[in-house]
Amino acid sequence: MAMTDLLKAEDIKKALDAFAVADSFDHRKFFELVGMRAMEADSVNKVFQALDVDASGYIEEEELKFVLKGFSEEGRDLTDAETKKFLDAADKDGDGKIGMDGTEARGYRPLHC
Repeated sequence: MAMTDLLKAEDIKKALDAFAVADSFDHRKFFELVGMRAMEADSVNKVFQALDVDASGYIEEEELKFVLKGFSEEGRDLTDAETKKFLDAADKDGDGKIGMDGTEARGYRPLHC
């Protein structure tokens, strides 16, 4: 499923443009700009599944580095510092990955949106 099936292409472009410069990424602001704040939980889950490239049920650090490319091929890679900051904010149980089950599922939407 393409992200444009879930989100507006113009919102994705606006969000990517806002964080085009390295070390400028703010996950909360990004997810707000792409329109996820207003999404139902089921739609947020579909976005999560699209970003979970290996379909493991988790977004691991390596997948997180390329999260912007998950929204559009024009997206840049996150820097190591951005990736670590994002993972530290979203990894509720400290296992080094972000999951959509248990407490992380409940924490994912407010944290990112």
